[in-house]
Amino acid sequence: MIEHKMIRTHLLKSMILNLILFTIVFGTFSIFILSQFNQYLYTSVDKEIYQYKDNLERKTKSEREKINNIFPRELLTEEELIQEVQSNINAIENPRIVTILRDGDGDVIATSLSVKYFAEYIDKTDWKSVDTNQIYEIKVNSGSSNYFYRGTTCDLTASDGEKYYMDIMVNINSEKQMSVNFTKTLSVGTIIVIVLSIIISWFLSKKTVAPIVKSYQKQTEFVQNASHELRTPLTIIQAKQELLLQSPESKIIDKSEDIALTLNETRRLSKMISELMELARADNNKTVIHKTKTNIEELATELIIPYQEMAEIQNKKMKLTVNCNREINLDKNKIKQLMIILLDNALKYTEENDSIEVEIYNRDDKLFLNVKDTGIGISDEGIKHIFERFYREDKARSREKGGTGLGLSIAHTIVKKHGGTIKLVHNKPKGTIVIVKI
Repeated sequence: MIEHKMIRTHLLKSMILNLILFTIVFGTFSIFILSQFNQYLYTSVDKEIYQYKDNLERKTKSEREKINNIFPRELLTEEELIQEVQSNINAIENPRIVTILRDGDGDVIATSLSVKYFAEYIDKTDWKSVDTNQIYEIKVNSGSSNYFYRGTTCDLTASDGEKYYMDIMVNINSEKQMSVNFTKTLSVGTIIVIVLSIIISWFLSKKTVAPIVKSYQKQTEFVQNASHELRTPLTIIQAKQELLLQSPESKIIDKSEDIALTLNETRRLSKMISELMELARADNNKTVIHKTKTNIEELATELIIPYQEMAEIQNKKMKLTVNCNREINLDKNKIKQLMIILLDNALKYTEENDSIEVEIYNRDDKLFLNVKDTGIGISDEGIKHIFERFYREDKARSREKGGTGLGLSIAHTIVKKHGGTIKLVHNKPKGTIVIVKI
């Protein structure tokens, strides 16, 4: 229960961390997109304003110089100034531009937009000449509607030499609405992405935690199995030693069976510890493979002789067939250990008059090692778990035969370190076939 709570807590923390990271990434991306959109949204408007301003300044300067060369300077009336400015504006011809004419003090003289609310607004505007040549925005209220303008102010000189100011503005209501719509769309998209991020974070967290859960379950199972397997021989050894202590005057020959059983359990315990250490090294990637050119036929022939003799004693048949015409690059000691494990199992799980056949051959640059027997076989469920540590289909019978349930796990590790595969299949009508491909 506590373990499950710890896993759930780890899963929740992992999901929250992933969600925060996703939110930061997409939030930053959305802010960047929005800032870039707003920056470039008014680029063309500002360009149009500055272009109009430059044209107006050039036109005004040209007209002033032409008039001053012909006529002497004289003060213009307000109507004459308006006419002079209007003639310059008409020469440029830009219907999008709204202009406001101001005198040297900033008071409004005239505007090209003859709308009441606009005239009332610009009269109230806190205008300062220091704002000239800078882009600014203003909002004009008209009842329930708002109008936005973007513009700049340029200072000009009339033909009489007097200074005046011209506000050059463009209505940007469409750009404002576009910005609002884009912001809404981006906000909705960001919310959708965040919701998807929650789902993806949960999925990724489960995927991340899955190996941890699996490893934890395997570790728990391993500890339980190891404790059980170690407890049995230790219990037997302890019991037999206590019996010996109860009869201190007895002769060795009288207690030979107890001593022999103790020694057998000690040997099995020693073997189990050695195998556990080897698997532990494999788990920590400390198992080193030293590959050399090896004559597999010589190795197999030398190794199988004692097993053939043991098979003959047990009224079993063991045959070796080697069809490998070249040396193979592999770890000789590890392959020898692999064959010992497979031959041991074949002898353990066959009965009298059963046969064992070992086939070794190479094909398509692969080495095949098949061990076929006509023994007791294995169930379909057993084939699924046969390479798991401490797995034994018939635990009582395996223990009687001295098995630890670790041999095929070590065999699987050896084959895997060589980049190969190992599997078990049924041998019809009975028995098992171990197929190794390296």
